[in-house]
Formats: sequence, C-alpha cells, structure tokens
Amino acid sequence: MASPATNLLNLERVSKSYGVRPLLTEVSLGVGAGERIGVVGRNGDGKTTLLNVMTGLTEPDSGRVSRQRGLLVGHLRQHDELVDTHTVREAVLGGRSDHEWAADAGTREVVEVLLAGVTLDRAVAGLSGGERRRCSLAALLLGDHDLVVLDEPTNHLDVEAVAWLADHLAHRASALVVVTHDRWFLDEVCQWTWEVHDGEVDVYEGGYASYVLAQAERQRQAAATELRRRNLVRKELAWLRRGPPARTSKPKFRIDAANELIEDVPAPRDRLELQRFATQRLGKDVIDLEDVDLRRGDRQLLSHATWRLGPGDRVGLVGVNGAGKSSVLGLLSGELAPSAGKVRQGRTVALQHLTQHIDDLDPEARVLATVESVRRVTKTADGEITATSMLERFGFTGDRLTARLGDLSGGERRRFQLLRLLLTEPNVLLLDEPTNDLDIETLTVLEDFLDGWPGTLVVVSHDRYFLERTVDTVWALLDDGQVSMLPRGVEEYLERRARALHAESVVPPVDSGLPPVDSGLPPATKAAKGSAEEREARKALARVDRQLERVGAREAELNDAILAAGQDYERLAELSAELQELTAERDALELEWLEVAEVLE
Repeated sequence: MASPATNLLNLERVSKSYGVRPLLTEVSLGVGAGERIGVVGRNGDGKTTLLNVMTGLTEPDSGRVSRQRGLLVGHLRQHDELVDTHTVREAVLGGRSDHEWAADAGTREVVEVLLAGVTLDRAVAGLSGGERRRCSLAALLLGDHDLVVLDEPTNHLDVEAVAWLADHLAHRASALVVVTHDRWFLDEVCQWTWEVHDGEVDVYEGGYASYVLAQAERQRQAAATELRRRNLVRKELAWLRRGPPARTSKPKFRIDAANELIEDVPAPRDRLELQRFATQRLGKDVIDLEDVDLRRGDRQLLSHATWRLGPGDRVGLVGVNGAGKSSVLGLLSGELAPSAGKVRQGRTVALQHLTQHIDDLDPEARVLATVESVRRVTKTADGEITATSMLERFGFTGDRLTARLGDLSGGERRRFQLLRLLLTEPNVLLLDEPTNDLDIETLTVLEDFLDGWPGTLVVVSHDRYFLERTVDTVWALLDDGQVSMLPRGVEEYLERRARALHAESVVPPVDSGLPPVDSGLPPATKAAKGSAEEREARKALARVDRQLERVGAREAELNDAILAAGQDYERLAELSAELQELTAERDALELEWLEVAEVLE
C-alpha cells in the first residue's frame, strides 16, 4: 500500500462569506505533494474564493490555513497581473534572449505552444485578452513551484493547446489544484475531484467520470427527491458509458456498477427521430457553401471550398486559433460575404448565431419579463416548455427571475444570451464557443436540451467533451483552404496536426541554404497510369487499409477490456502492453499508407 502524500497545504474549519452569503462553511481539506485535484461547482458557489483562500490572496473569516514552510505556489488567476509597459519577453522569460531560453527544451516547448503567433518583443499593452491569458499561463508554467493553482486555464486555448496542457500537467512533478469546466481535461489530468456547493466541499476520488458515478450512487442511496437533477446526472452517466468519452476518458469504477445505475436510461438522443423531425421543419436544403473563397485581411481562409449542411446534421468545427472558424460561421449565417463562390440558404431556414460577444442588454430590464417578451412557450421534440421552466433549467430561480440584467454576472449573462436565442425556436443553430463562462451544471443542462432539439447544429468549441457530447461528425480547418471531415473526430485532428508540425520541423525553408533533410526513404515517384507499378501500389493500399481496420477494431476491444478490468492491475498491465504494441503497429501502417499513396497521387 502506497504511503500517503506529504501535505503541502491544509485548510482547517475555514469559513468565508461575502455579505450575507456564506461561500465556505467550516471547510477542512488538504493538498498532498504531487496530487492533482480538479474543482467543480456552479458559477458563484465559491470555487475561485476557495483558491484565493488557499493561496493567501484572501483571508478566511474563521479557521486556519497552514502551508508547508518554504512552499512555492504558482497561481493563475482569472485576471492577469502583467505589467503593460513590459514586453512579452520580459513578462514571460525574464528578459532572456532567444539563444538563452531556446537552449532549454522544456522552456522552448512552452513558448512554442502557448506563445505561437505572439512576437516576444511586442508590448504587453497591445495584446488581446486571449494573448495576455496565454502569456500569464506560460510565465507560470516556466516557474519552479511545489503547488500550481489554476483558475480556468483552458480559456482562450484551442483543442490542440488544451491537449498539450493536459499532458504537460499530468507529467509535472508539482501538485495541482485546477478550477475548470472542461470535463475532458478533468478526466485526463485529475486524480481527485472537489465539488464546491452550499458552503461545503465534497471530495471524490478520480476525475470527472468517477465524480459523476459517485454522485449518482450517493443520490440513489439517499433516495434523493430532486428528480430533475438526478435524471440529468444519470443521463450524463449514460453518455459517459455509451458515447465517445467512454472511449477516451479513464473512469475508475467497475463496469457492472455503472451498468446497474444506467440500465433503465435511454440513449442520450434518438438520432433518426430527430433527423425526421428536422427534415419536416427544414426540407432537404439547409446551407451550402459552393466553390467559396474567403479572405480576411491578408489571409486566405478558404479557397474553392465546398461544404453542404443537411437537415438534422450535428457538426463540430475545429482548428487552431486564427484558422477562421468564427469567419466560417459568419459565412453560414450570412453575416459575412464570400470573396468568391456562393452561399445558399434553404427557404425555410430560421437561423440563430451565438457569437463569442455578449449582446448589449438593457441593464434596467428584468430577466423573466425580457424572456417572456421573446416567447412564453417554446416547442421541442419532447413537447412544449414554458419560458419560466426554461429559466429554471438554466439556473434562474428565486430572486434571479426578477433580477436586473445589469446585475447579472458574466456567466449569468452568457446563460441568458443562450436561453433567449433558444426560445426563438431556430431550426439552424450556430454556436461559437458556447462553453465560455458556463459551469458544468449549466453545460449538462444545455447538452440535455440539445439532445431533444431537432435541427441543424454547428458547434465551434475547444471543449472536447462538449463536442463529443453534442455532435455526430467533426470537421476541421487545416490551413489548406478546405473544410475537411475527420471520421475519428478530435483524436484524428490532433494526429494530423502533429504530423503537419513534425513535417514543418524537419523540412528546412527553401531559402535557408541548408541541405535537404534525409528521411532515410527513397523519394516517391508517381506510378504511370495503368502500369504494373500502379496496380501493385493499389493492392498494397488495399492491404494496408484492411490491416488498419483490423488494428482499429482490436484497439476498441482492448479499450473496452481495460474499462472492464477495474482494479485488476495485473490484467491492466497486460492489456496496456498489448495496446502499446498495437499503437506502434498502427503508426507503422499509417506511414506505409502515406508512402504508397504518394506513388498513386
């Protein structure tokens, strides 16, 4: 049995209130050396307050916070503390010149990933909010800390950077406490989950998947009376077991216990029924981009691109920051005109577009009255729902129903903006980073609503969990002027991006004066049409395709077996070893496929 980790920090019966509202009530917790802890809870329930008390930024009203002598704490706050007169080089690298910081592989990796596209000698004052956020995160990660405390670190990061950050933190020796609404990130990084609610902090072992199971189990044992809340948790658990996250996350619970909890829970959504309903509302034509060019400034975002959206399509769109995802949504909505080509909308399209900007709202208007002025009753595939019920589902209860819009927090304003949009009964919905400023509970409500929403959905998001939970196909902007479908979703996107970055790193610029890099492989020559070489290449391609299909099927079997193994560590070790061998085989096959494909191009 492993010895418990040495405690770096302890909270003993800590309480903290703001006004008459208690956020922490006699909370006792500890953070051990090397532990990685995720903090979840509704907006306004005290997650940031907990971090501030832990780091000494805020003093508790009562109780004691003790820290190990000499403890080095790095704290990423929601608002940066950068000095506007500094350059990025000074703010992040302490003024070190390029040859100094680039000599260290760890520093070089952090800078290349988080500061991509940011000039180091640029003044901090001229940076965008997202660039300032990434500079703050980079500066913190380059420090030497015993405990790293992060408040929403994935904000302003694209899918690729979020995956890198998760891997970096999972292999970092320092302890970690992180507040985030990114559930994929929680599963990938965290060993423990703290839920902040009603002044208390409940502790769960494992990441988000384990937290959901434990929460559902506690509710079952206690025969909870909050039926709506319990059903949402059980439906979320059903998705964890049946949807894409079940293949990618690492839940630490026995499969039979999970099956028992969800045996009477239906599939998250009936795709065929929703598509049938969507076709009735939309007809056959929705939105078509035909041979479209799109330029923004001096950048060519799309070149002769064709993309068709049909009734009931549920599509995710990914790409690096600046690839043009928001611009593509602008094309679909008609807010942007293409440089060339055509954008056609069906005659029955009723489109709504959630942008990243919060709409200007009358600060004196009231929540309920404003919503009812849009629509008192709205229709879903499951029936009708009143504006009041929708407000309650999205967290507007009690005095928040009559609150002034000017008094809403950033998260509440985002929820209100989304709710008002949904009540207009659109049949085409474009969502640009909808998870920004939303807590996990609101995200599950939104996902539950979208499960029964019949229409065409396009989502741009860096939140992998939300994408996998709400869409059926993933498309990408890969800097080639096209919108490309990815059959294996985000995983395939990350693999293709990694290959592209690797190719860029090993091929020198044309004008560099350096000799070409020798890959060790003979140069590929195109086979003549109808030649024996072409026939052999096609046979080889078919053979590799069959082998890749076999490897993919076996990988799926092994992942299922790993989930089923539970706490059988000997069996887990055997399965993991086989999976590692299979991954190496797949990589070799993919390389062979690319080589053969070059001959046929």
